[in-house]
Amino acid sequence: MARSGHYPFWPKGYPAHLDTPATTLYDNLAVSAARYPAKAAIIFYDSVITYSRLKSEVDAMAGYLQQRCGINHGDRIVLFSQNCPQFIVAYYAILRAGAVAVPVNAMSLTPELEHYITDSGARVAFAAQELFERLAPWLRSGAIEHVIVHSYADYLTTPTTLPLPQAVQEIRSAVASPGTIRWIDALAGQLAPGRNNASCDDLCVLPYTSGTTGKAKGCMHAHRTVMHATIAAQVWRQLQPSSVFLAVAPLFHVLGMQNGMNVPIQLGATIVMLSRWDRAAALVLIERYRVNVWAAPPAMVIDCFSAPDLANYDLSSLALLCGGGAAMPEAVATMLQDDFKVIYSEAYGLSETASFLHSNPLDRPKRQCIGLPTFNVDSRIIDPETLQELPIGEVGEIVTHAPQVMLGYWRNPTADADSFIGLEGKRFLRTGDLGYVDEEGYFFIRDRLKRMINVSGYKVWPAEIESLMYQHDAVHEACVIPFKDKQGNEKVKALLVLKPGWETSVTAENIVLWCRQHMSAYKVPSLVEFLDSLPKSSSGKILWRDLQESQCTQVG
Repeated sequence: MARSGHYPFWPKGYPAHLDTPATTLYDNLAVSAARYPAKAAIIFYDSVITYSRLKSEVDAMAGYLQQRCGINHGDRIVLFSQNCPQFIVAYYAILRAGAVAVPVNAMSLTPELEHYITDSGARVAFAAQELFERLAPWLRSGAIEHVIVHSYADYLTTPTTLPLPQAVQEIRSAVASPGTIRWIDALAGQLAPGRNNASCDDLCVLPYTSGTTGKAKGCMHAHRTVMHATIAAQVWRQLQPSSVFLAVAPLFHVLGMQNGMNVPIQLGATIVMLSRWDRAAALVLIERYRVNVWAAPPAMVIDCFSAPDLANYDLSSLALLCGGGAAMPEAVATMLQDDFKVIYSEAYGLSETASFLHSNPLDRPKRQCIGLPTFNVDSRIIDPETLQELPIGEVGEIVTHAPQVMLGYWRNPTADADSFIGLEGKRFLRTGDLGYVDEEGYFFIRDRLKRMINVSGYKVWPAEIESLMYQHDAVHEACVIPFKDKQGNEKVKALLVLKPGWETSVTAENIVLWCRQHMSAYKVPSLVEFLDSLPKSSSGKILWRDLQESQCTQVG
């Protein structure tokens, strides 16, 4: 049950406690296919897959996994692909077969794949055609026994004027490696799966976290944990079967997996999908299919609304922009509301919570705020050292107890011991995020627990400075990291990407002078460096840790 502190500001008409179905994610698809068999489930570069076809292919692929790959209840299966209809079919086929999906970042290289395969114990994999060679060594070694290879172009059944990425254009090629089969051939057998014995308490997905240090850890999610996050997001955001979702955030990441796949499928809504981020294509699709729901990280939204030809597109259908992973800069949020009458609803979640955990109420949001703990969520602020709960306004670590919290880390009791604590007889997850709660019960993120700069004894939160710097007319993207001067003292460094046309008209000195006018002296960057781009994860987050580590040896 959510804590009482925010009930005076709880969205009107919302239940304080939410009951979610004691069923599986596959059941959501079965119900939607029964209700809306002829409705477009997926639109992929103008080609349509109906709900009836989607369920039929899911069942046939589940039958193949069981009868030809020897998949048993609880087995793990790697899913290695960019966004495509096959990703959704494979994901739900894995669940229908009683197995566990292991979605892997499509940017992973062969050495990185080793950890996901060996740690999860997966023997079977789905792989996109252009990614297969990265996986092939593990097939040859015997670690992987079966690979089902798909080509995106197989699902392009309608001519399109949209720009197609090279990987999407590539026609199906032959596969001759032992243990491999083409997707289309696996479906052709139309093998029926066995009786569906999965329950809501069975594991269904094992997303791996990037982690702050060491190797990635698998988050054990049962159908019931993902189901709660799915239903809670749908109810909180007042989504409908008539909603049209833009799915461009990677489906292998929980942001995309939930908001671009599981939520719309539970509703029986339509998913308009891109294989990866393409600003020009996204603008066309929003207009063409009257997209009204889009979940994306701030960096993706900023890029979209920075398009020089933005005025040429009708974006009036957009009703809900939502996301998390980083705070939306104040200046960008103001632009969205003033110029497009769209509120970016900031939310908060982790791989450990199947994405959805906190969110701003639609009718009473606060900017640069992760909102309220949503249905059945109990979040607290504690001192990370003493583990004692802190009063309103004090910065500490966010911990949470909620139905969508994972069961634990896969085969990693040490990580579990570090990540869970007991408070008042309940099990709380330590998020590793620093924040505070205000007098109205809204939560605010300051930074990651280990992302703080100590400037002459003053605590500096990089996210706060980054948000301020976005208000400068020339700044397109910003990342703030620490560096040490010759005396070993920590200082602030700003890495900036400038907007087009500003490269010759603004200097580092200009930026520093502007900062001195907009923030406390100890927050002002001592160094400013301009870059052509900032590295980002596949889900659009700026990789501040990579930048921090690559520049840690620099001195002032």
